[in-house]
Amino acid sequence: MPVIDGATAPTFTVPHVTATGLAAPSRGSAETCMWRFTMDPGAPTGIHQVDREEIFVILSGRALATIDGAEHPLGPGDALVVPAHTPFGIANPHEEPVEMVAVLPVGGQAIMPGQDPFVPPWAR
Repeated sequence: MPVIDGATAPTFTVPHVTATGLAAPSRGSAETCMWRFTMDPGAPTGIHQVDREEIFVILSGRALATIDGAEHPLGPGDALVVPAHTPFGIANPHEEPVEMVAVLPVGGQAIMPGQDPFVPPWAR
């Protein structure tokens, strides 16, 4: 079983978020992807979908999830289970960063408005 060193794992930056790729096919995982997100204070909600179930666990900070139009506050230790093909987003309306991990099956694709589905780079 491969060990992925979090200190040297690849990082990817998109507006308001840094993703650290942990488990993914390029790092030895055959079935499950996992990454760590750091979300900046004031990050807006980016509503999108995924084609497989995705799970988030908040490690530190607080976030506000929107799933299918309903808002859900999240704090350390909380888990968010997002069903496949359900519009959702996570925002950080607070003054401190949010740290979370996310898990998605290998091959899971993000579905952004106006774009073709794609596998996020941290999950490849």
